[in-house]
Amino acid sequence: MERLIEKYARKLVEAGYAETGSPLLGSVDADLVWNREDPAIPILEKVFAGLNIQSLLFGRPAEPYRTVVNYLAGEADGAIFPEDTETRTFFHDLPVASAFDPQEMMAALKERKCVIIPERGVVTFGTVSPEQAFITFCSVCFAAFVKFFADCLAEVRRGKWDSKREQAFDRAMAGLPEPVECAPPLAKGPFDDAEAILAAMAEAGRATVDCRLVDSYFGNISLLSGKVLYISQTGSSLDELAGCIDAVPLDGSSCAGMTASSEFSAHRQIVLYTGKQTVLHGHPPFSVILSLDCDKRDCPERGFCHLRCPEKRSAGGIPIVPGEIGTGRYGLCRTVPPVLQERQGVIVHGHGVFTAGGADFNEAFGALLAIEHMSRNEYFKRIGQSFPILS
Repeated sequence: MERLIEKYARKLVEAGYAETGSPLLGSVDADLVWNREDPAIPILEKVFAGLNIQSLLFGRPAEPYRTVVNYLAGEADGAIFPEDTETRTFFHDLPVASAFDPQEMMAALKERKCVIIPERGVVTFGTVSPEQAFITFCSVCFAAFVKFFADCLAEVRRGKWDSKREQAFDRAMAGLPEPVECAPPLAKGPFDDAEAILAAMAEAGRATVDCRLVDSYFGNISLLSGKVLYISQTGSSLDELAGCIDAVPLDGSSCAGMTASSEFSAHRQIVLYTGKQTVLHGHPPFSVILSLDCDKRDCPERGFCHLRCPEKRSAGGIPIVPGEIGTGRYGLCRTVPPVLQERQGVIVHGHGVFTAGGADFNEAFGALLAIEHMSRNEYFKRIGQSFPILS
């Protein structure tokens, strides 16, 4: 257990979500053990005792996440309400506590997977393993980042830009990591056997995480070989895909798809509809931010944009489509494949980017990286046009 909590404390720092030395992670094996000593442990142990959990994580986000989390928490009335798909689906909202108080934190964590303590940090938990606490912490940082920058663009257009927001914007900008300029070379296909396919998928998954094109464990990847779709399992981390890839016959002759990604139906329809072999889905932040950018305030579909946006929208020439996980009326399996028949990539409202390519992942990965580069540049172009001093 000690190795496991050390692993996830280290990954938080390596991924840029938490400050060095900040993550404090406790987990129960035979006893409750922590990755390090800290004065906060007695308070956190009270929280632990009041919940039916296996692990508890407390950490101070690294920049730029620290600035955006603190700014949003300071403006919140009890909770932050991001509009990205993952928050809406899995977290609903991000509660904010008024103090580092065990009773207040327990009350929030009985209802939600996290709680933010302004200027102190973020507390998350896992019921089965420390990985769950790690995932939630990353997701809080990602959701706050997307909401802050999306709100900045919306507010500057409305003329509501004030000095407090400007100072937070400047601090967040100073903490932005430099974008990866060039896609790393990936294994070239076609691949002759299952072992080569699994290795290529694991390599592409690691590259997607390393280049910060996906948050926490969200995102998925697939490769079609003959009539079998190899696809990452639901809940798997793209940088740790060994043993977490399913081989699913497209004719439904196997139950292997039961553990496949929740977006299996979208991947299946993409390869069938387009004739392409590889699919990559990531959550690059500025692509998600741009997908939320809409100044049509009187739209009758407001609040249902992610399902049935009536507008034909795009960013830098890349279509933005609505859609939800699954095979329903508004399923991604219906909205994404027609676009990918003509293009290498598509942005889904609040959800991220799907790209597709040939026999290996070089084309799909290059498109994913290029779309995020475009989105980042387009964001600052739009905000600069609305507020010239920022251009």
